[in-house]
Amino acid sequence: MKVLIVYKSKTNFTKSYAEIIAGAAGAALMDAKDVTVERMSEYQIVVFGGGLYAGMINGLKQAKEMFEASEAKELVVFATGGTPNEAETVIEEMWKTNLSEEELSNVAHYYMQSGICYEKMKLPEKLLMKMMAAVMDKKKEKDELENGFAQAIKNSYDISSEVYAEPLIQYLKNRMEQKCEESI
Repeated sequence: MKVLIVYKSKTNFTKSYAEIIAGAAGAALMDAKDVTVERMSEYQIVVFGGGLYAGMINGLKQAKEMFEASEAKELVVFATGGTPNEAETVIEEMWKTNLSEEELSNVAHYYMQSGICYEKMKLPEKLLMKMMAAVMDKKKEKDELENGFAQAIKNSYDISSEVYAEPLIQYLKNRMEQKCEESI
């Protein structure tokens, strides 16, 4: 079974996770800007990864359109962002924003906390993040999650870990094993 890992990364967090996943799963790796429908059609499973920007997964809409036009059989999605994995409600809402109800049921999807890199952001993105930080700072009554978020978006940081990629890597290994067993 051939697996393709496609990533769209502005600050290299998603690219780093894509490299980890591709290496561990023995999959091909490609930057989204280099992918075509024809190339995607050469693979049975396509894994798309993108960073979160204002709650939206960067490049997901285009990746889904390309997947639909391809002959690939299965789409898997992963997102990276500065939100801690423990913020399950926030992550669940993000998935509801990015995937339809049907996709939520049929498309395997994974979130991997990463970080924020102001040094690689464009000026409008930096300003938006800094404005969010200022608004959160001024909020009088914050719960623990809001307080953590306010502190987290003030500066660049990296909380990435290979451990966060393990569930997706295991999923791919299981799918490849299934396919091998089916062909025996």
